[in-house]
Amino acid sequence: MNTRQVNFDGLVGPTHNYAGLAYGNVASLKNKGKSSNPKAAALQGLAKMKLIAELGVPQAVLPPHLRPDITPLRKLGFYGDDAAVLQSAGKQAPHLLAACSSASAMWCANAATVSPSADTADGRVHFTPANLVSQLHRSLESSFTARVLRTIFSDERFFAHHAPLPATPTLADEGAANHMRLVSQKGGRGLEIFVYGRLGFSSDSQSTNRYPARQTLEGSQTVARLHGLGDSALFLQQNPAAIDAGAFHNDVVAVSHGNVLLYHPHAWDIWRIRRAAAALGIELVLIEINAKRISLSDAVNSYLFNGQIVTLRDGAMALIAPEECKEIPAVKRFLDWLPHSPTLIRSVHYVSLRQSMRNGGGPACLRLRVDLAEAEFSHVHPGVLLTPQLFDELTNWVQRNYRDRLQPADLADVKILEESRRALDELSRILRLGSIYDFQR
Repeated sequence: MNTRQVNFDGLVGPTHNYAGLAYGNVASLKNKGKSSNPKAAALQGLAKMKLIAELGVPQAVLPPHLRPDITPLRKLGFYGDDAAVLQSAGKQAPHLLAACSSASAMWCANAATVSPSADTADGRVHFTPANLVSQLHRSLESSFTARVLRTIFSDERFFAHHAPLPATPTLADEGAANHMRLVSQKGGRGLEIFVYGRLGFSSDSQSTNRYPARQTLEGSQTVARLHGLGDSALFLQQNPAAIDAGAFHNDVVAVSHGNVLLYHPHAWDIWRIRRAAAALGIELVLIEINAKRISLSDAVNSYLFNGQIVTLRDGAMALIAPEECKEIPAVKRFLDWLPHSPTLIRSVHYVSLRQSMRNGGGPACLRLRVDLAEAEFSHVHPGVLLTPQLFDELTNWVQRNYRDRLQPADLADVKILEESRRALDELSRILRLGSIYDFQR
């Protein structure tokens, strides 16, 4: 079965800010409290999408979540009209207001885990939205993510949707940021690799010393069962040293595409991947960097492995890397060498995502990969597929609706909520998604 990989990027929301909410995310903590530029962030994300589309790779967009989210604030004991809720939360519990105002859904590598129809028992594409229970601000995303995915992939003949896993630390699920798929160049059944950090049912499984491990083995196993993967699934524990270095997700130390795997040798046990791929007849192209030249610290600071590998029109592969990779000499030398190496990657394209990177999200964080056969692709909601016309329309929409400066303290102003509602109401019409937001119903 011939498939194409479609990249669904999260549009950056109007409340993009630096609240430093994600413990274990080095960049997020480093930039806590600084002024952000939501307009620049959204335009940078759109420019990256435009590049991917111009390279011949199908590109689509996922809408932002409405923030600030008033509903959880009311459940947490803040009363009155919207303005009163925001003001009282800002005074009494600014950390809760920040969590309910985060634009973190932009990093939709965490939105869900997706299994292509070639791997699943019933021959449909399966989606499980991540519960993201390890972080309060991200745990608020799962229900709206599920609604959006069901709207875009609505035909039950081709697509199967599961509810997010129960919201318990035992079944902590971080989505595709801890999920890789390797497949033969000829296509067919692939190897789906679930990378976990700890055991949910063991009190002594936390082997990290500095930062907490988020994904659990039990959460990964549950998603694999729901998707009917059988022996297409491999469960691999991330090296605790990588998590403590700031690799809070697997996609900070490894990236896969097709039969290519680019990885840091301190990520996990590569021999288990070799054996599992061989059992499925997948001939791997492994690109292991030299740990003496590029340390875990360099990997985290550059987000080298948070790049995207894509297949171009001529069948060659390209790496989409953040501009920060140019700033670390060892990483830049490696990327200069890569297109001339005996691998399938023939070019490197740098993208400016400075606003996202300051919160710990690179090119791969911003996208959810969905492998689709032709018949499946034809049943995707067409309004979200990026065209030159849609790119222009979204660019103009951002220019009209987004601020170019935002401080975390600004989130207590009801004008932020009013601006967001107007912007997202207009966006849902642009993308032809209908009344997907609660305030529209």
